[in-house]
Amino acid sequence: MATCPPHPTRAHRHTHWWQRTWVRYGALITLLALSGLVILALVREQTGTQGFLVGLGLAVLPVPLLIAAFRWLDRVDPGPWRNLLFCFAWGACAAALIAIVANSFATRWIATATADPAGADTLGATVIAPVVEESAKAAAVLLVFLFRRRDFTGIVDGVVVAGVTATGFAFTENILYLGTAFGTDQLTGDSGIASVTAATFFVRVVMSPFAHPLFTVLTGIGFGIAALSAGRHRLRRALLPLAGLLLAMGVHALWNGSAAFGEYGFFAVYAAFMVPSFGLLTWLVIWTRQRELRTVRAELPAYVVAGWLTPAEPYALGSMRARRIARQYARRHAGKEGARAVARYEACATSVAFLRQRGRRGRAGADFTVRERALLEALWQLRDVARPALDYAARATAPPPPVPRPVPPWVYPYGGAHPGYAPRTAPAPYAPHIPYTPHAPYGPQAPLVPYAPQSPYAPYAPPGPHRP
Repeated sequence: MATCPPHPTRAHRHTHWWQRTWVRYGALITLLALSGLVILALVREQTGTQGFLVGLGLAVLPVPLLIAAFRWLDRVDPGPWRNLLFCFAWGACAAALIAIVANSFATRWIATATADPAGADTLGATVIAPVVEESAKAAAVLLVFLFRRRDFTGIVDGVVVAGVTATGFAFTENILYLGTAFGTDQLTGDSGIASVTAATFFVRVVMSPFAHPLFTVLTGIGFGIAALSAGRHRLRRALLPLAGLLLAMGVHALWNGSAAFGEYGFFAVYAAFMVPSFGLLTWLVIWTRQRELRTVRAELPAYVVAGWLTPAEPYALGSMRARRIARQYARRHAGKEGARAVARYEACATSVAFLRQRGRRGRAGADFTVRERALLEALWQLRDVARPALDYAARATAPPPPVPRPVPPWVYPYGGAHPGYAPRTAPAPYAPHIPYTPHAPYGPQAPLVPYAPQSPYAPYAPPGPHRP
């Protein structure tokens, strides 16, 4: 994966042992590992070993497709893989464990209090489960938002983080449902994957693999809009994620309660609500991605003026097709290392464009100058490999020049046929102009002076022998 220079670190200061980075990482990994072991034991206990293996084999099928879809959305400014691994592990282990324990406890408590097991199951599925599950998944989005704030800069980041978390949660939940369905088929005497397992697989994996990601993405959009809000709007930044979470709970409750709407209630909700919602959110995310590309094309010309980039690079870096062509060109001429260098160049250029946009809006932070300088230095080190590839991509994807319209021959408006009008003739050619007297040659010009870091919006001039 393409990576940029690390964020500038703060000055060393004395910290307690529990505030050290390796302690926090170790505690987080231990928590996720223990959650994974417990959830593995619980699911295996409910499905049996054979049911667990069948459920695992079927539940893993949609995971690569969903992860690839979210990575495709994040191609403009890709986040680090460690964030996605954490989100998937949190959804599959911690969030799933919280949901199983809390849902079971709540359902049993309601059944004991009301003496109505059937009503307790319905109430638990439509009220308790959406609140518990969406809150557990939203915790991962909140953690990334708080502790990886520089990697969480907009709506696309919120969608990707929430979607990957929900993909991990759905993976574990599908193992449980498919394994239980397989056990039911075994109890009825059917051998292999029979009717109940096939029906469960069709509903959960074929028809609605996007259900859980769709719910949690609403929470991610709330966090993404909050990330775009200026620092002075603190109330909005607090209410937007909460509004997204409540909306996710409501949509989840509608989906779980669709079975209670009659024989065709599930299909009615699926066709009239889920599919249009999925299409609308897909359009929103793709539009946001195109907006990010427009931001790259709008912010990078300032660095062309300063000499850091060539004039063709903002256009090439603002087009996903041109980026792909540049990587392919580098792979053909410089091998895999060249393609990786171009990918790093693209990632750093995109980061500096977004950093500059945040600086213009007053949201860049105190380390703006240090971070900008580090990104520009990384670009300068990779320029020998990346610039030829991006120039080639810009030429390959540039729109064709407009075709000139044919000039009609000179025609007489009336042809001289109407009485009272003399035939018109073509105008006489212009008289030749007197040639200009050549000016004296210009004197020597002063050398170029690099830009001084007067403000976050005046980029530094790049180093080079042609500069003093």
